[in-house]
Amino acid sequence: MSNTKKQPIDLKSVLVLTLTPIAAVIFIPYYAITYGFSLADWLWFAFFMMATGLSITAGYHRLWSHRAYKANAVLKIFFMLFGAGALQNSIIKWSSDHRKHHRFVDDKEMDPYAATKGFWYSHFGWMLRELPKKVAKVENVADLQKDKIVAFQDKYYVPLAIFMCAILPMLIGATYGSIGGCLLLAGLLRLVLNHHFTFFINSLAHIWGKQRYSDETTARDNPLLSLVTYGEGYHNFHHKYAGDYRNGVKWYDFDPSKWVIYLSSKIGWAYDLKTTPKPVIEAAKASMQLKHTQDKLNKKKSDNRYIETIMDFETRLELQYKTLFESIKAWAKAKQEHLKAQKEKQSASHLSQLKAHYKSLKRKFKAEKKIWRAVSSSSSNLTQTTSKAA
Repeated sequence: MSNTKKQPIDLKSVLVLTLTPIAAVIFIPYYAITYGFSLADWLWFAFFMMATGLSITAGYHRLWSHRAYKANAVLKIFFMLFGAGALQNSIIKWSSDHRKHHRFVDDKEMDPYAATKGFWYSHFGWMLRELPKKVAKVENVADLQKDKIVAFQDKYYVPLAIFMCAILPMLIGATYGSIGGCLLLAGLLRLVLNHHFTFFINSLAHIWGKQRYSDETTARDNPLLSLVTYGEGYHNFHHKYAGDYRNGVKWYDFDPSKWVIYLSSKIGWAYDLKTTPKPVIEAAKASMQLKHTQDKLNKKKSDNRYIETIMDFETRLELQYKTLFESIKAWAKAKQEHLKAQKEKQSASHLSQLKAHYKSLKRKFKAEKKIWRAVSSSSSNLTQTTSKAA
């Protein structure tokens, strides 16, 4: 029997996380049957869902926790207000917990919502009891405490949360004669759904998906999760490159938070957007592909009859990986030289030469990447062949 003393129950969290779903299950069907919800009720529900969800992902998370970009006062005030309406604590407290999560990820002692402690704990169990003082302590947020908008929200968090969660939906509903309808959908149902959608990032995004960029943590990429987490489902990439304003790094990745930030930058509301250089990303992907392929081969080495064939293939694989990696390094170096020349405002002809050089090296990398994919993917055929022969 464990002698570990359990932390005291966090009554506020327990009440919010249990009473709101119960209220939603009881009152929303009753209202729908008795009065019915109007189209306006559902439109305001959709708006509040997006506004509060994006205020957590694009605001609390990428803007304030990771400083992945900067924003003007208009955007910060919007995220501050609707973030309070998400009822997930103040920016300062949320960011402090999240920065600890990244610093101590998967550490059962120091990660506030360590996925290594199980799905239910990382999903919402960690909020039902008070965290140990060494974990709950608000720290690493001195930069945020200097921000007047953030400090204002922290000081008046409770009244702001009540206003955004309940009073504002009722005021909006009153304008078209549906106080109850707007409150129940834009206030209550939206709150319950966005709570658990956000919680999926801490739980499912650490147990379900692929590790394309790193296996140093439990974080995983899952495009399906991005559909309900406003783009946060590409969690393996995020944990590898937390300072990047994007989670879905490809243009077609479903990442509404990325799109909001990018579009905001086009109208001057966001700026200094941080991105990870593409060669760095490609190097990480190649490294993980090599590791996954080697793992497959190692499982087949137990059969001594085919170990020589497998080892020969492994040598070829490593040589092609080295060639690919060298092409990435050359491409990255050439690109940096071009960027440096741009900053130094060197002559147009010299810039043109440097640009042509790094583009040619990029094309060379793409050619090597095709060969690498063919070689690494052929490992499956190799293992199938040895299995059939056995």
